[in-house]
Amino acid sequence: MKITSLNANGIRAAARKGFFDWMQAEVPDVVCIQETKAQVHQLTDALFNPAGYYCQYRDAEKKGYSGVAIYSRVPPNSVIKGLGHLEFDSEGRWIQYDFDRFSVISLYLPSGSSKEERQVFKYVCMENLEPHLRQMVAADREFIICGDWNIAHHKIDIKNWRGNQKNSGFLPEERAWMTKLFDEYGLVDAFREVDQRDHQYTWWSNRGQAWANNTGWRIDYQIVTPGLRESIQSASIYKEERFSDHAPLTIHYDF
Repeated sequence: MKITSLNANGIRAAARKGFFDWMQAEVPDVVCIQETKAQVHQLTDALFNPAGYYCQYRDAEKKGYSGVAIYSRVPPNSVIKGLGHLEFDSEGRWIQYDFDRFSVISLYLPSGSSKEERQVFKYVCMENLEPHLRQMVAADREFIICGDWNIAHHKIDIKNWRGNQKNSGFLPEERAWMTKLFDEYGLVDAFREVDQRDHQYTWWSNRGQAWANNTGWRIDYQIVTPGLRESIQSASIYKEERFSDHAPLTIHYDF
């Protein structure tokens, strides 16, 4: 099984840059999108409904903002849109496909970089998400949580770690929370399970020459429940083309 995740920074913008052409050439089994920045009624062009894929969107109530989606070659048994937390769900940050033995989620955790109120909201979202993650580990099915978590976990996951220790996305509290997910709950960072190299980033600021200099952050993950650890075969970050300020992250699993 081949699963791809991408923060599109606008699904219409990514489409204009060739994302769906690339997707149909790569033929992933599941594609998780974050930051669609569109209402589904704005996506009537056949381009957004590629042949061979079943797609569902969870839009934000605010137009041109946030939003998540999943494309799958096999229709799910059920679709869950939201976590039951009003403010989180109104921003369109969670969609879940349930298949026979496992579930795939497209998650978009908020960024706290714009102002202090958003960092507070980010912490609230992390706190609300935690019991759901605990339940997933204890469930009798497996979960793959794809998305932009807006946190670089370790120094290896960010180019300029020294200068970013007081910035949202690399704060000690955020990083400790991710460590708890992995070390205490047993969740698995699928990428790091198979690739321990330096300088493997998924997002680059539009400021300066961040892309050209590979001054990036690894904030996009596929985090899986413990039963899938042995199924992770390989991982790749696609950088030959730019569809967004993020790069597509693809993981191959042996189910």
